Amino acid sequence: MDAIKGRRPWGERKKMRRGRPVDEAEEEEEEARRLEIVDMSGMGLDSLPNPSPLNIGTIGKLDLSSNNLQSIPESVTARMVNLIVLDVHSNQLKSLPNSIGCLSKLKTLNVSANFLESLPTTIENCRSLEDLNANFNKLTKLPDTIGFELVNLKTLSVNSNKLIYLPHSISHLTNLRALDARLNCLRSLPDDLENLINLQTLNISQNFHYLSTLPYSVGLLLSLVELDVSYNNITTLPDSLGCLRKLQKLNVEGNPLVSPPAGVVERGLDAVKEYLTEKMKGSHKEEESPKNSGRSWIGKLVKYGTFNGRQRHGGRATREDQSQGFVMPSYRPIDGLASPRYTGIFSPGRIFSPKTYTGMFSPRRIFSPKT
Repeated sequence: MDAIKGRRPWGERKKMRRGRPVDEAEEEEEEARRLEIVDMSGMGLDSLPNPSPLNIGTIGKLDLSSNNLQSIPESVTARMVNLIVLDVHSNQLKSLPNSIGCLSKLKTLNVSANFLESLPTTIENCRSLEDLNANFNKLTKLPDTIGFELVNLKTLSVNSNKLIYLPHSISHLTNLRALDARLNCLRSLPDDLENLINLQTLNISQNFHYLSTLPYSVGLLLSLVELDVSYNNITTLPDSLGCLRKLQKLNVEGNPLVSPPAGVVERGLDAVKEYLTEKMKGSHKEEESPKNSGRSWIGKLVKYGTFNGRQRHGGRATREDQSQGFVMPSYRPIDGLASPRYTGIFSPGRIFSPKTYTGMFSPRRIFSPKT
């Protein structure tokens, strides 16, 4: 395809065609059709010719995959200003050029199956990037601030590396749809994953004995459809997973799970979500040991109607209610005390204080004729 010469930058061109305005997306599609597609894959290349016989500035897609490239010249990358797709998978690259940050229009980058130990921090300047594939390398970390700049990223694939952690900035990738971090050495996940509001697929399987816990925020990924945490060292799934209404696939195989127990897992996803939901409410009966069988203070307050002002058994306290000490007088429903002014009186520290509030729930007070 012929090179594009003498064309002004996109923003300076008159956005009209046949007397009608042209929107930006349509204009970009037209520009992409004018750019060249260069396929140099599988040619046994050890290096790129420099100077290159190609008119690099007109290339929109460049495929250099399945060669023997050990490096990409900085000068070549810096001149590929219109590049949209770059595929260099299955080479022998040990590093990427810093000039990759000049590829401001780059949307797809495939650097999988190389020998990369890190990604250049300048990759953050590729702000149009939507798909990053760095699978099957030797990455030990990702740039700490990668999530602050690559705001358009939709797919991040970093499986089969040596990652110990994912940077906390990943939680800023609000357009991310799929995150694949399986087959690494992850010790933990960022705590604030709930910001990934569009994440649909999360695969953190096969981190084996390194990954033993999941953050509570995993259960706040409200768009999540598929979750794979198989073959890790996880003993307890966070209760918040019961909130994932869109979740359709959950793989927990190969974990030493205690909660939920194997019997619940065998009954399928719905049973697991129901178990975790009940456990989160504090009303699920634990059967592990008497020591751990007690319910949370919040669960007890909910059970005995303290948070909604409802009375059990027609407004009369049962013997069980009295023994637990959570009976509220019928003339004082909690709905009337929902303002911040009274919030503090229901903290666990004050309710169960042996000094100040012990008498509040004493049998003498509960069975007082005045009450």
